Amino acid sequence: MEKTVIRAEGAPQALGPYSQAIRWGNLLFVSGQVGIDPASGDLVAGGVEAQARQVFKNLEAVLTAAGCNCRRLLKTTVFLKDMAHFKAVNEIYAAHVPPPFPARAAVAVRELPLGAEVEIEAIAALMD
Repeated sequence: MEKTVIRAEGAPQALGPYSQAIRWGNLLFVSGQVGIDPASGDLVAGGVEAQARQVFKNLEAVLTAAGCNCRRLLKTTVFLKDMAHFKAVNEIYAAHVPPPFPARAAVAVRELPLGAEVEIEAIAALMD
């Protein structure tokens, strides 16, 4: 089995030496997505809620490029710059990720790339 690189035009390109996502068999490992507008390369304005909405646009673009969607998510990790934003991000998360919900961790971190307020990485199941 070989790993396959997934590249989505509708999501920001990697900021370093990593891929947007890797397919391994029927699993998709999606790198952390932050609220970058892929057209401008900048974080979207409007704070954590605007960034969280953009995170899901980016995540969904990567999933779509792999022939997948949020219904196939198995595990996500949410990184927050401030745990005070947990409720706001949770509401946006619930609007994009349908039940049955994937396993998830949410952690507060000191810093995120480009000064982002939120980052989400994911593992999804792909169809044969």
